[in-house]
Amino acid sequence: MTTTKVSVNVEWLSACGGCDTSLVDLHEKILQLFDAVQIQHWPLITDIKERPKAKIGLISGAVRSQHDHKVAVEMRERCDAIVAFGTCAVYGGISAASLAHSNAEILDRVYVHNPTTVGGAAPKNTVAVLEDKVLPLDEVIPVDLYLPGCPPHANFTFEALAAVIAGRVPKARDESVCGRCKRTMKKTEVAAIDSGYAHPMDPSLCFLSQGQICLGSVTLDRCLSPCTEVGAACTGCAGPTMQILTEPNRDLRTEVAERMSLLTKIPAAKVVETMEAGAKSHYAYAMATKMVGSKPTFLIKKWIEKIEATT
Repeated sequence: MTTTKVSVNVEWLSACGGCDTSLVDLHEKILQLFDAVQIQHWPLITDIKERPKAKIGLISGAVRSQHDHKVAVEMRERCDAIVAFGTCAVYGGISAASLAHSNAEILDRVYVHNPTTVGGAAPKNTVAVLEDKVLPLDEVIPVDLYLPGCPPHANFTFEALAAVIAGRVPKARDESVCGRCKRTMKKTEVAAIDSGYAHPMDPSLCFLSQGQICLGSVTLDRCLSPCTEVGAACTGCAGPTMQILTEPNRDLRTEVAERMSLLTKIPAAKVVETMEAGAKSHYAYAMATKMVGSKPTFLIKKWIEKIEATT
């Protein structure tokens, strides 16, 4: 890839750690990567506390705490180029489900009114202080390259890192997961939304045609669509398509509802209602980014209040 090794710092903010560990999915290509880079700081595999100057900074995870914020700023200061690695860094990721609640509610639920904890009080000095809300990386520091995915697929990871190391623009696709899915869209007589868990689904037919909510048509292909191939509907883990992100009045639930209503006898309003009821799941990966969370159509707290009022 290159004869001169490129210095790399890797950091992990608020995330599950899957993005870091996914690097081993490069398999034999990881040897090529290690031949090309000098990893100086990586909490997953080293105990080096300092962050030396580096050409590339690879950051996974969202900015959820003041500690995350401080680390992100220091990485930006120490690295020439920053890569937002994984959906949490790019869009805020699964931590963004907390935007439906206040920090006080979250701490109370986790530490106080929780049957698995004792003491009845939230810690004050032993854990990092939470930011007011979950933030994608680029709302705290400038980002040079975005690599979404939960975790990023090895193919896209290798191409992106190889491009950055070589000083070229990475190859990128803007197609949806549907563009690679082999299932067939077909008009059906299905009249009710199906969870897909009670019985086997037709492996050749589009999930939407079968009444199961699938986000493949509104999700960026950064995965090579393995879920739909093995019988699981897309949950949107790679983040929304550019159409959803750039059009203020386009929304996940309305786009999916329109398509499902055309393929079945299920009213679009019923699909919208169902997705609103499960908004913390359907919007989990990207609601922290302003391109989704600040849309005038995104009203998660109102949806949750509606659900709580009827339960």
